[in-house]
Amino acid sequence: MNYESAISRQSTDFGYADDQEQQQRKSRRRLMIIAAVVAVLAVIAAVYFFKSSDKTAAGVAGKDDSKQAARVTVVVPGRVQVTDTISATGTLAARRDMPVGVAGEGGLVTRVWVQPGDWVRQGQILVSIDRAVQDQQANQLSAQVAVAQADARLAQAELDRANALLSRGFISKADIERRTATRDSARARVAVAVAQLNEGRNRNGRLDVRAPASGLILARTVEPGQIVSAGSPALFRLAGGGEMELKTEMGEAGLARMRVGLGASVTPVGTASQFTGQIWQVSPIIDPTTRQGIARIALSYNAALRPGGFASAQINVGRVDAPVLPESAVLSDDKGNYVFVIDAKSKVERRQVKTGSVSDTGIPVIEGLSGNEQVVLSAGAFLNPGETVVAQRAK
Repeated sequence: MNYESAISRQSTDFGYADDQEQQQRKSRRRLMIIAAVVAVLAVIAAVYFFKSSDKTAAGVAGKDDSKQAARVTVVVPGRVQVTDTISATGTLAARRDMPVGVAGEGGLVTRVWVQPGDWVRQGQILVSIDRAVQDQQANQLSAQVAVAQADARLAQAELDRANALLSRGFISKADIERRTATRDSARARVAVAVAQLNEGRNRNGRLDVRAPASGLILARTVEPGQIVSAGSPALFRLAGGGEMELKTEMGEAGLARMRVGLGASVTPVGTASQFTGQIWQVSPIIDPTTRQGIARIALSYNAALRPGGFASAQINVGRVDAPVLPESAVLSDDKGNYVFVIDAKSKVERRQVKTGSVSDTGIPVIEGLSGNEQVVLSAGAFLNPGETVVAQRAK
């Protein structure tokens, strides 16, 4: 009885032990499955997190790049009709600067009749020179003419009487020939005396310094009491007709576009007044040293146009169809004028250009642009060719 009971309890204990072991194995298996599931979920979460981080980083990087790209204002200029002008500078001068000096033998200046700024007519006396001696010489020559004329009259009278006696045989034909020769010699002496008198009068007339042409007296270097002669420097400078000009120097390229008759606007330094003129002469040569030539702009007289002064000129060479840009868009360096253009890839491109003269509307671009490009409007000096930018059209 006791034995069986003991066996029965032992069997029961063994069965309970087995059940506990099985439960423990099941618990361990369940924990392992849960751990595996948790590990898989952790891996999936990690992958998702890293992918999200990469996308976020890429997005941030893209935003940073867009923020770092410079924003520039651009303009598409198109093409318009503009007046093509060439700017030039030069010196004002008389178109015909005529030095006036002593034409005769000269002498002591007794009176000066004009001042700088006076208008004179051709032949007008400018300076009178003492002629007391010359007048006496002229009187002597005039007396010699009278003596020669008297001798000629006497010779003619003797010849007439001889001819009357010849018909009655009181005088020979040889006497008639001698008297005729005497008469002819007397007449010749009269002609010589008259010529000498005229020469003296003309020489005396040249003692007065006269204006060679009508015009404006620019300068005077003579005073009463001064001794002058044919070798003396010019006594006056005369602007023939009062006409002025601007002598401009320009390079070979500019001179090649010049032609006689082109209109120009001239502004003297120190005044805002503009004077209209036109080119009347283009130099046929180029200075081999300076590589420049001279174009002369004819101007009508005006008190503001003072010879020797400095002036600028705008010469109209015609109308052209060209893009026009603001001054801020055109830059320059030792290579010349240039602009920055934004290409289709938003890259900065440097473009060399040839420009016309600045006007109220802007700067015309004669060469280098078609007018359809995106040109940087300003701040071009801070850009570099090849740089990526964000272009914004000007409003």
